[in-house]
Amino acid sequence: MIPDLSGRFETVSTGLHLAKRIALLIAACGLVYLLRPAVHGFVYPIIYSPTGLLVGGGTLVVAVGLWLAPPLKTEGRQVDGGTLGLFLSDSAVLKLYLLGTIFGIAVVIGFVYSVPAGMVAESTLADRTMGDAERIDGLPEINADNPRIVPRAVADVQTRGSTSYRTHRLGPSDIARMEDGMLAWSYAIEPDGFRNKLLSNQRGVLLSDMTRIENRSIRAYDDQPFAVGEGMYLYRGAGWNLRSTDFLSQYYDDAVEFTHNGTAYMYYPKTGHEWQWLPIPHTVPVWDGGALISPDGTITHLTPAEAQESEILDGQRLYPLYNTEREMGSLGYRNGIINQLPVVGAHENEVEVAELPAGAGNSQPFVVDFAGERMSYVTAMEPYGEDSRGLDEIFFVDATTGETRYFASEGETLTGPERAMGIVRSADSQTGWGDNFVVVEPVPVFINDDLWWHSKVVPVDNTDISRNVFVNADSGEAVELGTTEAVRSFLAGEGVDSGEGVETEPAPDSEGVDYYIVITGSDGEEIERIPVGPGENPRIEYVPAGGTNGDNSGSENSSDAS
Repeated sequence: MIPDLSGRFETVSTGLHLAKRIALLIAACGLVYLLRPAVHGFVYPIIYSPTGLLVGGGTLVVAVGLWLAPPLKTEGRQVDGGTLGLFLSDSAVLKLYLLGTIFGIAVVIGFVYSVPAGMVAESTLADRTMGDAERIDGLPEINADNPRIVPRAVADVQTRGSTSYRTHRLGPSDIARMEDGMLAWSYAIEPDGFRNKLLSNQRGVLLSDMTRIENRSIRAYDDQPFAVGEGMYLYRGAGWNLRSTDFLSQYYDDAVEFTHNGTAYMYYPKTGHEWQWLPIPHTVPVWDGGALISPDGTITHLTPAEAQESEILDGQRLYPLYNTEREMGSLGYRNGIINQLPVVGAHENEVEVAELPAGAGNSQPFVVDFAGERMSYVTAMEPYGEDSRGLDEIFFVDATTGETRYFASEGETLTGPERAMGIVRSADSQTGWGDNFVVVEPVPVFINDDLWWHSKVVPVDNTDISRNVFVNADSGEAVELGTTEAVRSFLAGEGVDSGEGVETEPAPDSEGVDYYIVITGSDGEEIERIPVGPGENPRIEYVPAGGTNGDNSGSENSSDAS
C-alpha cells in the first residue's frame, strides 16, 4: 500500500533541507561521473532501452524526488522498520517503502511492455536489414589462399603449448589479418594473477596462423607493453578506459589484436542504439564505429567512415559481430510480427539461423575471407520448422562496411552444417568418432559457384588436425584432403593432389558427372580418368606390394577419395 502523504511532512526549514540534499546529490553525481565505467551497465539501458527507462529511469526519478522531499510526519503511525529501523529514521523507512513499491510497479509495467517492444524492435531490424540487402544470383569467390584450416580449439592448445610466460597468459582468441594478408587467431598477452593484473601490463599480442596444416607460424609481439590493455584491473584496463572515453557505446565484441608496420594494436567494434518511436517506442542497434588502442595507451575513437579509411585498420574486421548476430536473428520477423507467432502465424517465407550441433566448436555468423582480402560474416539460414535442417538462403555481411548481400537457392534445399558434419562421420566408419576423433568447425566455402562445408577432423584433445573434409551442400559428396596445398587447390577449383598419385578434378559442365578421379603415374602422366556421378561415394585404397586389401585397409597407406 502506498502511504497517504497528505499533511504528513514534518515542519522543517525547507530551504536548508533542500540545500543540503542538493549539495549531497551533486557530490554523488560527481562521484558517479568519476566512476562512470563501473555504472555503465546500469546507466546505458536507462538511456537506450524501453524497459530500462521504465524500470531504472522511473525508479531513479522517484528516488531523487524522495531524497529532496522534506521528512515525512510519522506521529500517530506505527512504523515497523525492522533492521532498517535501527539505522534510519521512521521517515526514511517510509520513503524506502514507498520507493520499493514504485520499483515493484515499474518492474511489472516494464516486463509487460518489453514483450511488444521486443517484437517491434525485431521487426524494425528485419525490415532495415532486408531493405539494405542486395540479392545476388551467384555465390562470391572465396580467397583460396586464406582457408580456415586450423580450428580455434586446436590453435588454442598448440599456441598455449608453444609459449612460456610465467607472469602472463594468452587471452581469448579472435580472428585478425596478419601483415602478410594471412588470417590468424589473435591473442592478447595478458598479465596473470591478481597482483600482476593490478600492477603489470599487457605484454603485447600473439598471432597464430590459421591457414596451414603444416609449418604453421606463431608470431609473438611480446616486447610492446600496453599502458591500457586486456586483463588489467580498474583504471588501467581497456574496458574501463573505453567506457570512460565514450560512455554512450557498447563494446560487445572482443578485441581484434593485430599489427601494422610491426606495431601491435587492438581494435574494438562499437555498438550504439537509436530510438524508434513508431508504432511504439523501441530501440535498435547501430554501428557506432570503433576504438583503436595503441601500446602507449592512446585510444582513438573512429566513426564508421574513419575506421574504413584508416590505413592501420586496412583489411581488418571493423563491423561488430554482435550487430550481425542481431540482424540475422531478426529475419524471422521480415514478413511481420503476426506471421511468426506460434499459434496464429502462417510462417510464410520464415527463416531462422541454421543450428550447429553441440561440440561443433564455432557458431554463426562464420568469418570467411573472400577474394581481394575482404572478410565477411556468413550466415546460413534454414526454413522455419523443428524438422527443417536444410538451407535455402545465405547472407553475407561485409566485415568492413556492414553491407549485406544474400543468395537464395530458389526452392532448392541445400545441406546444412549439421547434416554436413554427419556426412563426414558416416563416410568413415573406421574412425572412433567421439572416443578418439571429432568433427568440428564447419565453415561455408564457395567453389565454382557451389556451396561446400569445410569441416576439420581433430583428436578429442585438440592437439592436431587429422584432415580437412569438404562436403558439397547440393550433392552431399565429400572430399577429404590432408595437405595445405591440396586444400588451396581445391578452393581454387583446380585439380586436387592427394599425395598418392590420385587427383580429383571438378566437372561443373559435364552432365551426370560431379567430378573425375584422375590417376597419374610417378612422372605425372595421366593413366586413367574415372567419372564420379551424383550420390556415388568411391573409396580408393593404396595397397603396398605384397599386401592385400584386407591387411592394409586401416594402414597409413590407405586413403579415401570422394
